[in-house]
Amino acid sequence: MLYAVSNFPVELNDHDDDVAARLIAYLGIGNEQLISSTCARRALDARKKSHIHFVCTYEVELKSPLEQLPAQVRLLEQSSLKPVCPEIFGRKTSRATHVIIIGAGPAGLFAALALTEAGFKVTLLERGKPVETRMRDIGRLRSRGELDAESNICFGEGGAGTYTDGKLYTRIKHPFLRWVLHSFIRFGARPDILVDAHPHLGTDKLVRIVRNMRHHLIELGADYRFETRVDDLLITDGKVHGVRINSGEEINADCVILATGHSARDTFKRLDELGIAMQAKDFAVGVRAEHPQALINSIQFGSAAGHRKLSAAEYSLTHQVPDKHLGQRGIYSFCMCPGGLILPSPTEAGGMAVNGMSNAKRGGFWANSGIVVQVTPDDISRHGIKAGPLMGIDFQRQLEVATFKAAGNQYAAPAMRLTDFVNKKAGGTLAPTRFKPEATPTDLWQLLPHWVAHPLAEGLKGFDRKMRGYITEEANLLAAETRTSSPIRIERNEQMQSISLQGLYPVGEGAGYAGGIVSAAVDGLKAAAAIIEQHHSCK
Repeated sequence: MLYAVSNFPVELNDHDDDVAARLIAYLGIGNEQLISSTCARRALDARKKSHIHFVCTYEVELKSPLEQLPAQVRLLEQSSLKPVCPEIFGRKTSRATHVIIIGAGPAGLFAALALTEAGFKVTLLERGKPVETRMRDIGRLRSRGELDAESNICFGEGGAGTYTDGKLYTRIKHPFLRWVLHSFIRFGARPDILVDAHPHLGTDKLVRIVRNMRHHLIELGADYRFETRVDDLLITDGKVHGVRINSGEEINADCVILATGHSARDTFKRLDELGIAMQAKDFAVGVRAEHPQALINSIQFGSAAGHRKLSAAEYSLTHQVPDKHLGQRGIYSFCMCPGGLILPSPTEAGGMAVNGMSNAKRGGFWANSGIVVQVTPDDISRHGIKAGPLMGIDFQRQLEVATFKAAGNQYAAPAMRLTDFVNKKAGGTLAPTRFKPEATPTDLWQLLPHWVAHPLAEGLKGFDRKMRGYITEEANLLAAETRTSSPIRIERNEQMQSISLQGLYPVGEGAGYAGGIVSAAVDGLKAAAAIIEQHHSCK
């Protein structure tokens, strides 16, 4: 008999035998009754610095049924740790249905995985380079300030998420979620991503996982192309039947999955010209905050900082500032990277943006996080930008160009000591930083619009009330964090297709339907499932 024991406390110094003994006592059984106990869910509870511990769910296998179920115990039909394959992905197609997938980020890769394994003919088109080559292009940007507009933090195999922290935490609830996590394990991820409440892979591990997925897809017959930008859609009678790529070649297909990511601005411009229904949506802009990781560890863990069972501390913070237009404007931390680096992430010449990453061990000296302010289409209109579906892109670009100029017309980051920003006094010096190519002291109040800078400063003060010591002279703010999410949403129907163009499946972050690696992967799978449902025939 298999049971789940929820909300079970585990101390930092507990050994497996200690936990097993306490489970036996809690269940009121004899030692001989217990066959096995496996941690299926683990979350760190650091709310009280004097008692930091884990809260776990254990799957307990017993020789015989329990006579009474304690409050935190439930009977399981099967383990949540076992692989699962949704029924839809077990179906096979008996004809050569051809699907083009634009973009090899998580949405595109997982759609390709499901469709290829179901027997579909898949062509996967990626405008950037393979994940290994892409690393060298990012290295040149950091070391020499040389931007490759087609191979960078945002463009290339694996998508923007590969060069972040590889966070797998998501708030979505969907049957495909477990399939995504098990698939990551299949291609090289640690099994404990099924257990940790806030799992992450790390950029170094993601590179290997993405490469393994590519090899598997190619072995199954997928046509996997790099440095292949889609410049146009082939449309007849309101239905897409293929694409035209940058070489001029036209590729025909039965349907097209659009999984471009949030920075494919030229693609969005062309879709708008074609009359594809889309709308501007809320997103956020701001800065990257960089603190010494040891300081964040001390704030979050107190005297337990440095314990062998505690990894680098992270944080997730939100604050609301009164606003005459919105009532309350949200400020929040975004994509927090413990023990990581801030990276330059522009995609267009003459514009500058930053992002964060960390490797699997999160062992670096610095912690960094986006600190961003809610932006609405109405804000952008009041800012003086013409209303329309692409207005958010216009605002992003305007801020990125201003950032580039503020850094001396180079791919450097305008930066300001956190205390100077909050006090609104530019000191002209920075705390130590590892940012490359260069962090240049800048008055960020002169760079950011006041309606962004003011709530940002108020939000930082609110963060310091929640994490005493967050505002410190040891921290810098680096500009500008602009690529938090897509500023557009491509409208689609319940069948996952564009409401304007039959056969076009807009998915993932770029289309405005996801906010991270896992949610994007699930969204790609939803499109794949819709296509399988439409075209399959059981064998």
